[in-house]
Amino acid sequence: MRITALAGGVGGARFLRGLRRHLDSLDNGPHELTVVANTGDDITLFGLRVSPDVDTLLYTLGGGIHEQQGWGRADETFAVQQELAAYGVEPQWFGLGDRDMGTHIARSMWLAQGATPSQVTERLAARWGLPGQGVRLLPMTDDLVETHVVVDEGDAERAVHFQEWWIRMQAKVPARRFVVAGMDRAAAAPGVLDAIRSADLVILPPSNPVVSIGIILLVPGVREALRGTEAPVVGISPIVGGGPVRGHADACLAALDVEVSPAGVASLYADFLDGWLIDTADETAFAAATRSGKGPRTVALPLLMKDAAATEAMAAAAVRLGLELRR
Repeated sequence: MRITALAGGVGGARFLRGLRRHLDSLDNGPHELTVVANTGDDITLFGLRVSPDVDTLLYTLGGGIHEQQGWGRADETFAVQQELAAYGVEPQWFGLGDRDMGTHIARSMWLAQGATPSQVTERLAARWGLPGQGVRLLPMTDDLVETHVVVDEGDAERAVHFQEWWIRMQAKVPARRFVVAGMDRAAAAPGVLDAIRSADLVILPPSNPVVSIGIILLVPGVREALRGTEAPVVGISPIVGGGPVRGHADACLAALDVEVSPAGVASLYADFLDGWLIDTADETAFAAATRSGKGPRTVALPLLMKDAAATEAMAAAAVRLGLELRR
């Protein structure tokens, strides 16, 4: 099977690790997994180009992630950032560890030498052993795009980088709207559209539907490729029991005036979604919200990724639903 997934950071990375384990357990392999990563979160800090979602995918799939946090490197130290703080260098609300800093230095150096983000990501993925797992990691675009959040400031509005809103503000300041600077000049990175069009199955992991998957969908050609692919598109709800499992997806959905529910999230994908996994806790409410019978084929099961077995079971259910939809 050739599977293509559109993913953000922590939730997407953990799900994809479970998916990779499930694919390894099948006796009809090998299988190919292409991951299209959100790069709207990218930011320049301390003169270095940081790609949080790409790096979380690298570290999680490559076995170097800080498991408790879900982001950053395991066994991390922060000597460099502490020294920067001693010099009064800002910002200090975004923590870059010493091991993590090595990734950003390599990325920034290669970009300065003329490599594209796709080429840089390929080199980083090789260091983490992704090709040997049958995983190809692609940035959504090679163009410079950054997600900004427009918030109220007194009687006026101002835009802040998504990372400042997400981390420093903890998404407590209501977002008026999201603006992706540079998206009007962006194009899909090499291989992205082909990976969607030629897939046997496309999966939307339980990543943030607004600022992760939603940003990938803004890349020219991506949404059209999802509408046109012959592969079934199966998504996993990031909303369980009326709220996000982690992160601030509720604050993001509120900015779009979209209901914080599996039905609300599914409405954002309505033009291409074929299958939808929801948590058993949301089954009754989802059925009531979709009485018309239209929409994706829905399966209810536990969606909390509490351990490796539970995550792999979610991934297996997504693949199973995809195979049923292909018949």
